[in-house]
Amino acid sequence: MPWYEYDDESPAERRARVSSEIARRRKKGEPFVAIRTEVARGVPAKTFWGKAWCENIESYSDYEYRLPRGRSYLRQGNVFDLEIDGGSIFAYVAGSAIYDVEISIATLAKARWRALKGSVAGEVGNLVDLLSGRLGDGVMAAVTDRQSGLFPSPEQITLNCSCPDWADCCKHVAAVMYAVGVKLDSEPELLFKLREVDHTELVDAAGEGPDLSTGGAGAGVLAAGELAELFGIDLAEPEAAIDL
Repeated sequence: MPWYEYDDESPAERRARVSSEIARRRKKGEPFVAIRTEVARGVPAKTFWGKAWCENIESYSDYEYRLPRGRSYLRQGNVFDLEIDGGSIFAYVAGSAIYDVEISIATLAKARWRALKGSVAGEVGNLVDLLSGRLGDGVMAAVTDRQSGLFPSPEQITLNCSCPDWADCCKHVAAVMYAVGVKLDSEPELLFKLREVDHTELVDAAGEGPDLSTGGAGAGVLAAGELAELFGIDLAEPEAAIDL
């Protein structure tokens, strides 16, 4: 059915049609797992990395007009199967139909990464501190700086949605952008994967200066259970309830 034929549907009919499509895809083997947030107001993330991602998005006027509707879509459980890889983000978003959202993020420039590592040398002693965001004010300011930090600016982001909206940042794209922040709550290392840099190099740089980290453990790999305990969140994804 073309998008313009949805206009005659009632909200209940639209929800039923989209829910039926999701059920059909799940029956074919597609996961269709919704991204959920427990944060009722403001940015939907609750850890340092998740909130920093969302606040970076909100700091740019390019996106401001569509962001509120995107937050609503996310909170309604309409973002599914979010995938974050090197330089790319993909998700399905339920609207009048199931739309494909693809977002490309430029690789962090090598010179910028080297400069960032140099600016925090000696201040990130272990992976627990890094991934939990237990960092000194100087490190936090460095990694979130709009000009020299980890987060991308609008000119480094390419947005694409299969919906008929003419805007680059439609509400479906905005929902996925916020969903990334929610995902970073449980898997903060995905930010570094997205920018195609190795987060352990920030820990390695600790040998270049005094250890100012808040923890005493050496760098190590955290299991999923440890991450859940560390961030105080449940990593399990509940079933989605479509509310369009």
